Amino acid sequence: MKIMINGINANLRFSSAHIIPTHDSCGYIHGHSYFVDAEIEGEPSGSFDFIVDFKDVKKSILEVCKEFDHRILIPIFNNEIKFKSNTDEKIDLGFFKNREYIEFSIEEKEYKIPKIDAFLLPLKHSSAEELAKYFTKKLIEDISSKGNISSIAIGVNEGIGQGAFFKTDL
Repeated sequence: MKIMINGINANLRFSSAHIIPTHDSCGYIHGHSYFVDAEIEGEPSGSFDFIVDFKDVKKSILEVCKEFDHRILIPIFNNEIKFKSNTDEKIDLGFFKNREYIEFSIEEKEYKIPKIDAFLLPLKHSSAEELAKYFTKKLIEDISSKGNISSIAIGVNEGIGQGAFFKTDL
């Protein structure tokens, strides 16, 4: 059996800017009004014969949407993004802990963005495909113990009719 949540109707949305370095059209800072769909498969269980409670799924997805909303999404593991550093320190989320600004370059373009305006992603890209994986991982962490779930699929849509789904079996 499967439950489905339509992100537009459930208001699972966020608006963010991002860049896909060196891509012909997406290599410039641009934004989308995203929405997030979910499909969860499993067997009904518990007192109410739910696969999982809709409110638990929506709560988890909405938390990520709120973190992303009105931020520029910066994938820190992208090899085309060169972060400014005075040392040979490894680039991970800890690298940015005490910084007020995120400073980086992509080819000849240089950026300095207040950290409060950015969301740093432990990803290689900020594509719909990678964002779908990110949401799925978060949802697994939050709900996998709350039902008899066999798979989770998340769709991150950059607009109506254009998005990416990532599905994983549990």
